[in-house]
Formats: sequence, C-alpha cells, structure tokens
Amino acid sequence: MRLSIGFAIKYKQYKKGFTMKNKQPSQKTLFALMLATCMLPATVTPALATTDAAMMTSANRQAEADKNRVTNLTLLQTGDIHGHMIPRPCLRCDDEPMLGGLAYMYTKIQQVRATNANTLLFNTGDTIQGSAEALFTKGQALVDVLDQFGYDGYAPGNWDYVYGIDRFLELFGNNRWGGVAANVYYDEIVYPEKAGQTLLPPYRILTVDGVKIGLLGLSSERAINALGPWVTKGIKFTSDGAELPGYIDTLRNTEKVDLIFLVSEFGLAKNVYFGENYDGIDVIMSSDMHEETPEPVVTRNGTIVTEVGQDGTRLGQLDLKLKNGKIVKWDYTFHTIDTRKIKPDAKIAAIIKNERKEFVASKFFKTHVNPFNGALLKTPIDTVVGTAEIGLHRSNFTDTNMSASVEGTSSDFLADAFKTEAGADVGQIRGFRYGTNIKPGPIKLEDLYHFMPIGAQIANVTVTGQALKNQLEGSANGSFNPDVFAWTGGWLNGYSGLKFDLDVYASQGKRIQNLKMFNRQTGAYEPIDPTASYVFAGYWYAQNPLDVGGVKATTTVTPIKGANGETLDATELVVNYLKTHTANPELNRINLVAPLPAPVYGNREEQPLKGVSTAY
Repeated sequence: MRLSIGFAIKYKQYKKGFTMKNKQPSQKTLFALMLATCMLPATVTPALATTDAAMMTSANRQAEADKNRVTNLTLLQTGDIHGHMIPRPCLRCDDEPMLGGLAYMYTKIQQVRATNANTLLFNTGDTIQGSAEALFTKGQALVDVLDQFGYDGYAPGNWDYVYGIDRFLELFGNNRWGGVAANVYYDEIVYPEKAGQTLLPPYRILTVDGVKIGLLGLSSERAINALGPWVTKGIKFTSDGAELPGYIDTLRNTEKVDLIFLVSEFGLAKNVYFGENYDGIDVIMSSDMHEETPEPVVTRNGTIVTEVGQDGTRLGQLDLKLKNGKIVKWDYTFHTIDTRKIKPDAKIAAIIKNERKEFVASKFFKTHVNPFNGALLKTPIDTVVGTAEIGLHRSNFTDTNMSASVEGTSSDFLADAFKTEAGADVGQIRGFRYGTNIKPGPIKLEDLYHFMPIGAQIANVTVTGQALKNQLEGSANGSFNPDVFAWTGGWLNGYSGLKFDLDVYASQGKRIQNLKMFNRQTGAYEPIDPTASYVFAGYWYAQNPLDVGGVKATTTVTPIKGANGETLDATELVVNYLKTHTANPELNRINLVAPLPAPVYGNREEQPLKGVSTAY
C-alpha cells in the first residue's frame, strides 16, 4: 500500500513536471518507472514510507497555504457611455465642472491598474449610441477608441443593437470586449435553424491569481421601443431574468467557480431585485437607469450592486480582498472623471481627434449619410446653431424640483421645437434617459445629436383628447409602477402645449389629473376635451409609418420635410427652430401633487428605485 501511495505521488509530480514543459512521458517511460518501483527491495520500504509521509505533509501544508491565500482583486466599471467621447458640463453639480471624456477616463483606469495587477475592467452597456460620431459610423467611432481600453467583460445595452443584428454581430460576435448575454436569442421565426441559441455566450470563465470567476451577462430586457421592432428584427429578448438560476447552478456546481460576477443592463432597480432573490451572485455591475451608487447597494444576502451614471462621467472601483477565493473584505471608490483633476491620456486623445476629424470643422470634414433616414449631415457638428437662455438637461434627483423622471429643461425645449415647427397643438418627445448637458450660451449641432441620435423624423397626426390622456397614463405607469418589471423603459414623456397634475400615488389610470392644453386662439390653457381632435407631433420613422411618438395613427400621417421637400432629421428641424427662437422653455409644466418617495438605498435617485406604491 505504501508503495502504491508513493508511486502515485511521484507519478503525479512527474507528470506535473512534464506538463509544465508542455511534454508528456511516453508509455515506455511510465512502464519502466512502475516496474522499477515495484522491484525495489523490501528494505527500502521504511524509507519510502518516510518519504511518502513527508510528501503528504508537504501537500497538506500546500493545501493549507492555498486555503489561507489572500488575493486582492480590483473591479473597474464603465457603463452608459452613450457615445460621449469628449467632456461635457454637469449642470446638477454645484460648480458645473466639465466631466467625462474617454481620454480622461482612460488615465484614471491606468492609474488604478498601476496599483494592482489583478484589475479587471467591465463595460455594462449602452455604449455605441448617443452621438453624431456613433450614429454616422454605426458605432465604429466608439469601438475604435474603446478597443484600446482592454475590457475583460461586456454586457450589451438595448441601444447597442440599434444598428441591427448584422451590425451587432459584426462588432461583437467575435468576442470583442468579452461580451456575455444570457437572455438575448436568435428569433426562431427569422432564424429557425438557430432556435434557442444566444447571440453571445451566456457566461465566460476568468481566472485571476488562481481565483476562478464566472462572469455572467444579462443584456437589456427590452428591444428599442422608440424605433419599433423593425430595428431589432431577428433578435429575441427575455425580460424576467429567468435564465439566472440555471446558470448560477452551472457556474457553482459544474464549472466550480469561486465567485460569480453579473454584468447586467437590466437597470439598478431590477438588478437589486436579482441580488435579493437569487443566491450565489457576489457582485452585480448594473447599467440602464443612469443612477449613481457612491455607496453600493448591498442586498440582504450580501450581493454588492453598483451603477455608474452616464456619459462616461463616473468610474466605479470595487476592491475585493479574497481568502480562499471568497470575499472577506471590500472597499468601493466612486471616481468622478473631473477634467480639472485628471490629465487626458495622449494616445486616446489622439484616437478621438482622428475619429472626430471628419465631423468637425476642418479640411477633413465630409458629408455623412444618416443610416436610418438617409438625411445628409452637411454641417460640421461643432457649429454653433443656437442659444440657450437656461441650462438644458434632464438629470435632477428626486428631491429636486423637476426630477429627471418627471420633467427636464432639455425635453421641454425639444418638445417646444417639435410643436412649433410642425404647427401642432402638442409636441412630444419620449422620456429618454440619455442626452447631455448644455450650459446657458451657445448650442452646438453636436449637442442636439446627443439629444436626438437615432435618425428620427418629426410627423403630425390627428389624435383625440382621450388618446393623449391614455398615452400620458401609460407613460406614468411605465415610470412609477410599484412593480419595477412593469416599467417600460425611460421616464415620463416630455410635452409641449400641455399642463397637468401628476399624482404618482394614485392608482393606474388616475395619475394624470387636471389635464389642460394651450389654446393658441385665447392664449390660455384650457381643459382638454376627450372627444375633440388635436394635432400631435412626435418622432416618426418610415419603417414604422403608422406610429407617431408612440401614438398609433388612425388618420393621415404627415412627415415634416425640408424647404425643398427633402428628408428632415429631427436635429435639423430643431436647428430651424433655433434660427428664430432661443432655447428658453416654460418650466414646471407638470405639477407634482406630492413629493416623490425618499431614496431607499442610501444614494440620491433620479427615479424611485422601488416605484411608487399606490395609496388610493
């Protein structure tokens, strides 16, 4: 027996030695070794027993050392960059600094990497949409810059599919950035031969300093409602996280990982729910809602959940102390990418300059074709096209007047432009969370593309007063329902020509009260008539011709054209508005009957993270 044990140990070490050298012992060599061992004289047995015991003791010591081994692991998170390559103002900040810029962010990333070789960088989605450069290159401008960052994992956001399935797979089907998404499938109707297959791997395995990590991904739970199903044809999203338990079990019990990290674009509210209801996830890095977690949310079972705002203005850093592959201590740093305190990385800055040179005023500028509507970009995007009398943004917290989830100066301004240029009674823009911040003063064309980067045109359609009320109620329910899985994405729509009271505590269908419309003849706001007809202006796509701003048309739809009958992108329509108007919208069009709920997880919120429980 001692001989067998001794041989087994020696053979294991022997084989290990060859493996390290990428060699394997021959069958002849193994047989000779076994024969020689078996033919040893009996007098050697005590020595072998002593050697065996020493080896076992050494192995035990190594096992004990491995058990007590401490690893320091750093996780870095970017998310919801939305096409922003250069800094922009922060108007909700006290001193309105310039924040963000990918060259500045990269500097901070490299500074952190220099302090810990065991650093992983993750991108949690909504990256390649949100700017002119992203739009007209179908995401390539952002990819060219971020390829330099060295991402270790990525969960796509819904806006990362905006250029269609073929473009998405062209960019991310080759393991770029380590993309993972367990809930996005080939649509079996379009791809019957791929029924049940995911576009990207549902998870991947990372090993850092001997620690085995399962990186699980959830992409967005929804398609892109603002454009319509045509833009994500061939893609099927699931919306409830039903895949999580199965993959958690696989990672824990089959892959035998030490840790599970989830990168998810389901939004902070839903990701906290996953952390609370699915045991086995150590860290969730979240995107979609643009919320900020200076202090991570820690669920009842210890899952750490983080989200890092928008536009590349923040960088999350989670430092983990691991013992035997388990988290024993953690610390979180919420970095602000403040251009006053960080120098831009020269290499990344040069790449950004090169990506932008065909879009800004220079000898390299060229005309670009909008991939959605065919409209031409003939003007450099750094051209000043108007003036803002007030700051334009939609980013206020819930404890501030005009909370982002309710209203914003930017959406008020854009809805005014749509209504005026279309000659409508009501102008509407969906409650997008993305956008930018514009200080009072010059408005550049690229600012407008940050607000409207998806190739929409503006069209008129006639609707009833009741249809308007129904849309308002639907938008309110989709933003404040106490069941966060009933949310429809984004915030309350922005409107021009309407005023109303909003009671977020009322039951569904009763939140919109005292609804009034501006009467251009009397110059006053008057109660809306549910049976009357009104002209409504909103986003429109030729690919979805009977939908105007989410209203299903039952009458003629009239797209707004340019002076010579040419296709007019929404950005150009707003440029025309700014030729005769400044951006100075009437504010507080929506009156909150009662304040929004207080934050529930210790951080300020833009949208109530548990919705709003109905009181009556």
